Amino acid sequence: LRSSPLLSSLFLSSPLKIALDCLRLRRLALVRVRFEHPQTMAQSTALVAGLDEAEDLEPTLRNLMDMPELQWVFVGGKGGVGKTTVSCTTAVALASVRSSVLVISTDPAHNLSDAFAQKFGREPTLVNGFDNLFCMEIEAASAMEDFQQQLVAAEGGTEEEGQGIQAFLMDMAASIPGIDEAMSFAELMRQVQSMDYDVVVFDTAPTGHTLRLLSFPTTLEKAVGKIVALKNRFGGLFNQVSAMLGQQMPPHEMLLGRLEETREVIARVNTLFKDAERTTFVCVCIPEFLSLYETERLVQELTKFGIDTHNIVVNQVLFPDQMVEDLQGWFEGAKADMGPECKSIVSKFLARKRMQDKYLGQIFDLYEDFHVVLLPLLDAEVRGTDALKSFSKFLMYGVEAEDSDEKGQAEEER
Repeated sequence: LRSSPLLSSLFLSSPLKIALDCLRLRRLALVRVRFEHPQTMAQSTALVAGLDEAEDLEPTLRNLMDMPELQWVFVGGKGGVGKTTVSCTTAVALASVRSSVLVISTDPAHNLSDAFAQKFGREPTLVNGFDNLFCMEIEAASAMEDFQQQLVAAEGGTEEEGQGIQAFLMDMAASIPGIDEAMSFAELMRQVQSMDYDVVVFDTAPTGHTLRLLSFPTTLEKAVGKIVALKNRFGGLFNQVSAMLGQQMPPHEMLLGRLEETREVIARVNTLFKDAERTTFVCVCIPEFLSLYETERLVQELTKFGIDTHNIVVNQVLFPDQMVEDLQGWFEGAKADMGPECKSIVSKFLARKRMQDKYLGQIFDLYEDFHVVLLPLLDAEVRGTDALKSFSKFLMYGVEAEDSDEKGQAEEER
């Protein structure tokens, strides 16, 4: 890192450039520490090779289509940047090359139904116009309720036992911070793993909630491990207390058995999370200061979790194939024939374009080892199956997608 060209020009740059360079150096340091583990030296070599070939990275998401073992795709970022649109269009693109694709919304404020203009619920529903793309909007809390009902049904339990199980789980949630959400997440992952889909796309909540979600496997593994350890130490006492309380306490062997199953599920999820061939995270942002910084925070946290991320989608870009200097030149030559209101509108547009170009430059500097995809700001909202299919071409072919109808047709035929 000391030999990085970033350091040589660090103090010759603007304060914003210095801050972004420092962020990138920190992220590279995190990557280096993670990949120095002996079991992942091969990944470390691949990472260095990827950095050396960064200039050849294609500005599209076609790299996801070329990952045959890919199973889970998480899409996340700051609120309001277009995560749901990117999730749906990514799923549409994947559906053209994979046998079956499922889109799941983990955001409490679901938007998949709005994006596809079709009602979805807790069960996978086929999207209109497709024969291999499904959507579902699921509440983690409802998954937890299903878990409780399964515990009672597995033992042929009564209503009183069901209440006892619920009380026990509530007490456990109160004693271990975050365990309630983590258990809900575990049950959601159990359902996902039981489904037979080629690839699953997760439309996640804004960054903070998503980072909490990604930390659940570690939280659950520690919590369940402590509970099982306590059972092994105080199993006899636990049996006596259960006998004294009667129906007020659920059969502990049943509970601990299901918790052990949950720990096994979480262990598999944790392994899958950290497998770069099967899981990846697509970060979505817009070319603005706050969104850029939150994206970098997300990338650094994903790096610490050991989760692969190598795609950045920049949404709502004004004329991504035009430079603001060219547009400014056009305006200078044409403003003599414009009225005051027209001049004001164009001036505001150019100011916005100039701001976006500044942050786009920072994004390309900061993520030179990523696939950076630019999505244009359209005249109309992207809603409905046809609009999502059309918009997905920008993910596949970049900003030149408008001239790629023939390519798209050839790809569909292939």
